[in-house]
Amino acid sequence: MKLISCNSNRPLAEAMAACLGMRLTQAAIRRFSDMEVFVEILENVRGEDAFVIQSTSYPANDNLMELLITLDALKRGSARRITAVIPYFGYARQDRKTAPRAPISAKLVANLITTAGADRVLTLDLHAGQIQGFFDIPVDNLYGAPTFAKDIRGAYDNGELVIISPDVGGVLRARGMAERLNADLAIIDKRRPRAGVSEVMNIIGDVDGRRCILIDDIVDSAGTLCNASQALRDAGAKDVSAYVTHGVLSGDAVGRVSASPMAKLVVTDSIQATEAVRLAAKINQLTIAPLMAEAIRRIAEESSVSSLFD
Repeated sequence: MKLISCNSNRPLAEAMAACLGMRLTQAAIRRFSDMEVFVEILENVRGEDAFVIQSTSYPANDNLMELLITLDALKRGSARRITAVIPYFGYARQDRKTAPRAPISAKLVANLITTAGADRVLTLDLHAGQIQGFFDIPVDNLYGAPTFAKDIRGAYDNGELVIISPDVGGVLRARGMAERLNADLAIIDKRRPRAGVSEVMNIIGDVDGRRCILIDDIVDSAGTLCNASQALRDAGAKDVSAYVTHGVLSGDAVGRVSASPMAKLVVTDSIQATEAVRLAAKINQLTIAPLMAEAIRRIAEESSVSSLFD
């Protein structure tokens, strides 16, 4: 098989290749003077099982175009099968119509990826599970929960833990983590007055004197997590941490986290960390390279991916 890395998160791609005992396929992915994307695969891929590794993180549109053009280059190079490995699927939050004339951009992006030449998709912690149905090709959606659970077990005494869902929509994800850790579950009931702004209204569950861990899939502006952590501390929580799969951390999110009552924020390397994230004392990264690499190995060998989480 062949592993091809685009430019959004090359360190993760290199780590995945190392886990597989392989090297990345040589490819030229660059810009013309007018910023058009140009891709050339510099090795023979005819008849190969090709895996293109690219998160559609900031700058989302540039990284998406790199992915699409690389898929097309492999398709025209007669690759036998092409898998788009997308650790962070960037348009996942636009998964439904929120107003009469609003788009469903996640479905549009799914169509683009399929049309560009992908035969299957491998991704991590999709924002909404139904996005798998937006694709007309197989989708393997991996979960960061086992990676987080291993880290939590090494750092906390389960007896005093409470797993917190930062909103009602994340209850299923938080409950799964609570069951893995044999811990209690609590829920933040919040109202969102407008996009990007959240207001905590109530805490459902007992957190007084407990160590609380917020579980979510995406942290963007960090407003929800910071408001939730403050509400939990006000309710008597001993300390508050957060484990979030995708650390988008846009705008002043890093400063907001640093100034919040959170003891730490743990994210995966599905998105390459900025300099600000790397220097932030409260933000830690866990690698998902071994998980993604094992899934790639199983896809190539036509063996079960779902058994990774049994």
